Amino acid sequence: MTRHALVVRLDSMGDMLICGPAIRAVAATVDRVTVLAGPLGRDAAGLLPGVDAVETFAAPWILNPAPAVRAADLDALAHRVRASGITEALILTSFHQSALPTALLLRTAGVDRIAACSEDYPGSLLDRRLTDPPDAPEPLRMLAVAEAAGYPLPAGDDGRLAVRRPLPGTDVPAGAVVVHPGTSAAARAYPPERWCAAVGRLTAAGRPVVVTGGPGETDLGARIAAAGDPARTTDLSGRLSLTATAAVLDRAAVVVAANTGPAHLAAAVGTPVVSLFAPVVPALRWAPYGVPTVVLGDQHAACRGTRATTCPVPGHPCLTGITADEIVAAVDALAPLPAVVR
Repeated sequence: MTRHALVVRLDSMGDMLICGPAIRAVAATVDRVTVLAGPLGRDAAGLLPGVDAVETFAAPWILNPAPAVRAADLDALAHRVRASGITEALILTSFHQSALPTALLLRTAGVDRIAACSEDYPGSLLDRRLTDPPDAPEPLRMLAVAEAAGYPLPAGDDGRLAVRRPLPGTDVPAGAVVVHPGTSAAARAYPPERWCAAVGRLTAAGRPVVVTGGPGETDLGARIAAAGDPARTTDLSGRLSLTATAAVLDRAAVVVAANTGPAHLAAAVGTPVVSLFAPVVPALRWAPYGVPTVVLGDQHAACRGTRATTCPVPGHPCLTGITADEIVAAVDALAPLPAVVR
C-alpha cells in the first residue's frame, strides 16, 4: 500500500520553515507527503524539500485573530483529506497549541494513524501520543517529534533548514547586507528611527544595503531605505514573492532582522543573521538555526517569556538599547568588509 503522509503546521511562515527537517524525515520514510498549512505558511511549505503537495486551511484554534468556525470549511477540508488518500498524519505544533482539534478533524476524514504531542488526554484521537521535547532550537524539537513518531532523518541529512533549489535569478549584487525591518508583532519590532540610523551607518561604512519587506511594509521600507546612501541602498519592500526573497537572501553577506519569518528563511538558504531578538519568546528555541548568528537585545528584560505581541514594558527596552554601532559591529563580525565589497 502506498504511504501518503499529511504533515500539519497551521501557523506562520517562520513556523513552517523550522519544520523543514521534520518534513524531510517524513518524506524519507513514506511515498508521498502533503503539507497542511495555514494561509501564512502556505508559500513557505511550497519551498520545502520533500513536499509533494500543499493544502491550506485557516484554523480557528491556531490563528490570531481567529476566523469564525464554519461547518462548511471543516467539511470541505475533511473532504479534501479523504479524497487525497492520506494514510497517516503528523501534527506539529508549538508548545502552547493543541493538536487535538486538528486530530478530531482528521479522524472524521478517515485518517487511520495520527501522531502528535499532547498534554491533554487524547482519547481515540491520537494513535501516537508524544511527549513535548525539552528546550532546544525549534527545528530540533520538531525533528524530535517526527523521530518519536517513527520518521527518522535519513543518513547524510544534516538536519539544517533548507529550501528547494535552484532559486530564481536576481539582480541584487552578491555581498549586500539585507535589512528586513518588519515583524508580525509590535513587541518584536526594532524602532524605525533606529533602523534608519543603522542603515545610514552601514552604507557610510561602505556596505551595500537591500531593504526587504512584505506588501504591507512598503512605507516602512521606503522610510528606512531613504536613510542610507542612495548609491548603496536598494528598496525592494513589497516587491518580492517569498521565492524571490529567498533568492535575495541567498546572495546576501548578512541578513539583519528581528525575530520574524525572513530570519528563518535566511537560515534556510545558509546566510548569517544578525538577530534583533525580543525575549518575549526564548532565543534558545527561536533564534535562527544552523547558521552563524549574533543575537542582540536584552534577553533578561522584564518581557522575557511573556509571548506578548504588544510590548508590556514602557520604552521597549529589550530592543531600544541596541545601537547602530552594535549592529554594524555584528555585521562586521559575521562578514568582514573586505570579503564582501565587490
